[in-house]
Amino acid sequence: MSTMILLSCNQKKTDEANSTNEKLSKSKELAQVLSSDIIFTFEEYETGKIPSGWSQYYTGLSHTTDWRIVEDKGNKVLAQLSEEDVSGHFNEIVYDGFKVKNVELKVRLKGVKGKRDQGGGFVWRFIDADNHYIVRANPLEDNVVLYKMEKGKRTDLPLIGKGKTYGVDVKPLGSGWNDLKLKVQDNIFTVFLNDKQLFQVEDKTFTKAGKVGLWTKADAVTSFDDFQVIELK
Repeated sequence: MSTMILLSCNQKKTDEANSTNEKLSKSKELAQVLSSDIIFTFEEYETGKIPSGWSQYYTGLSHTTDWRIVEDKGNKVLAQLSEEDVSGHFNEIVYDGFKVKNVELKVRLKGVKGKRDQGGGFVWRFIDADNHYIVRANPLEDNVVLYKMEKGKRTDLPLIGKGKTYGVDVKPLGSGWNDLKLKVQDNIFTVFLNDKQLFQVEDKTFTKAGKVGLWTKADAVTSFDDFQVIELK
């Protein structure tokens, strides 16, 4: 009887492992094809770890970053958890499964805490930790700003029709979820917050396909969910 129970338990574990591997395999296949909308809900990834197929980076003065899958009221999300309060330090995580030039990105984000900084956003045309584009929404400042990170130096970019304004001010973002969206079409980048278009930027620094991912600054503990990637022609 004991042998039969042991075999049954082992079989159950094997079935569960096969099921998990199958889910991860299907997720990777979908992401690599990029033939339709891809949404990373993060439900298939293991809690407490960096999601499989993703890589984390940092730029700036610190030497740490801490991206992990965590539980949020029964829902799995991807979160940046490091609280190291260093000015000029940035946390990035990118998906390694593909590179894309023209793309539409959407994500739900929630600023959990942070004294120096809060919130976060996207990276795209990501070459490495020192070369990529960024757009982020900040609940401490209640603004949205688009930057380029070139050779490790972050510079906010002027808005079409408005010039150098340091992005735009927005209604209070609070401590709940907000929807950030970005449309990248050649050299024109269009930014939306909670379904409202905010501004456009034109820039030609990085023109080739690159990886896409998520971003926070300094001690911003931030949760991300439903990260959607749509390839544009």
